[in-house]
Amino acid sequence: MTTPATTVRFARPEDAASIVAFIRGLAEFEHEPLDQVHVTEADILRDGFGERRLFEALIAEQDGAPVGFALFFPHYSTWEGRAGLYVEDLYVVPEARGGRAGHALLEALARGAHMSAGHLSRQFRLAYGEPPYQYLMTRRIERAMALLRLDD
Repeated sequence: MTTPATTVRFARPEDAASIVAFIRGLAEFEHEPLDQVHVTEADILRDGFGERRLFEALIAEQDGAPVGFALFFPHYSTWEGRAGLYVEDLYVVPEARGGRAGHALLEALARGAHMSAGHLSRQFRLAYGEPPYQYLMTRRIERAMALLRLDD
């Protein structure tokens, strides 16, 4: 069977329902209780597409249907004197895993951070001991934040 081509684009307001569904899917994947997921479409619209945008999101599509997302926001490294991206969540629906949707999202994130996907992956592997997609799909964000705090 041929894997459908993946396209990645910036999220639009009409993607709010899909983003909420992806967040809920990520919670299920992490075996977290869904009653702990409080985000609503209104929250996504306000904070991602409102007057003061607090995050950006990318949507991965296969055959025109959304199959994954990456939610991120800018950060600034005072040590390096460079801007970068903090990836809060990256998720691909189970049916699309293995079809390069996660890789396409990582490539798009790397372009946004002005580095090659290979460089992003190497830097991430150095910092966390495993590739970014594997890490983001198998660890909770709290774990990543705890690791970052250890370096402070």
